[in-house]
Amino acid sequence: MTVLQDSFSRTVDYLRMSVTDRCDFRCVYCMAEDMTFLPRAKILTLEEILEVARSFVALGTRKIRLTGGEPLVRKGIVELCGQIAALPGLRELCMTTNGSQLTRLAQPLRDAGVDRLNISLDSLDPERFRQLTRTGDLVQVLAGIDAAHAAGFTHTKLNAVIMQGRNDHEVGDLVQYALDHGLDISFIEEMPLGVISEHSRAESFFSSEQVREQLARRFNLLPSTDATGGPSRYWRVAGAPDSRIGFISPHSHNFCATCNRVRLTVEGRLLLCLGNEHSVDLKAVLRANPGQPEKLQKAIIEAMKIKPWRHEFNHSDEVQIVRFMNMTGG
Repeated sequence: MTVLQDSFSRTVDYLRMSVTDRCDFRCVYCMAEDMTFLPRAKILTLEEILEVARSFVALGTRKIRLTGGEPLVRKGIVELCGQIAALPGLRELCMTTNGSQLTRLAQPLRDAGVDRLNISLDSLDPERFRQLTRTGDLVQVLAGIDAAHAAGFTHTKLNAVIMQGRNDHEVGDLVQYALDHGLDISFIEEMPLGVISEHSRAESFFSSEQVREQLARRFNLLPSTDATGGPSRYWRVAGAPDSRIGFISPHSHNFCATCNRVRLTVEGRLLLCLGNEHSVDLKAVLRANPGQPEKLQKAIIEAMKIKPWRHEFNHSDEVQIVRFMNMTGG
């Protein structure tokens, strides 16, 4: 079996696939308030997304995460999940969601074969949640988290982007919520993707170390060797074995040396690094060579040669990557 490797001998076995750039939220760190989304002709069809997934699994990919935008606003998403989950050799199919649609779709997703969910939750205060998401309803999201549990999802993880002066005082309450509900939680440093005017990224930057220091005043944190195949570095709280606290630190403690991931945008660009523009247009390959998966697989193998060693994120207001996170795939 072919195993994907980059030029630095890192094995690439984890694919994050964006199924849409659209979202029912407008989170302040993710996109502008007034967004122009891609026309249908420019995005991959569900059949093309499945074809890319099939080729990656044939090349040794063992974990796929579906993202957006908000993946659950894409029509046909449950059926796509079932098709990807059934690919021989795939060990784990995950999804990152804002949770807004889970009261309706958690059980169908579980039945389709989705193994695990990451749910974005940046605040437990309804008004602050609305400010950060611009359109989100906290009650709806919390109900979605409960629906995921009722559907049988385990090791569900909350994702919280922490910003100085906005929600940094809530990190302890977010951890307590995770502990009370048997959830994992990861705290994420804001990434400099896309031009935003809502706030200054330099002024709002809040490091993983600052989060840990704040949590240590309230909880007894213990280092953990747990890993989920992603970039989180995990800790546990003494006496709470069912929950893990993760830190994703693209600025202060980058995870490039162990990177095993590539991303597919909804318009079919294979991004070799979150923080660089190295990419290959797989949509062009797909549409020029219908019914020829060997051509697609060759393009994927060749793409590994341009995967860079690392990103160069900093926490200034300088925009290093013009595309927004919803275009990249969260």
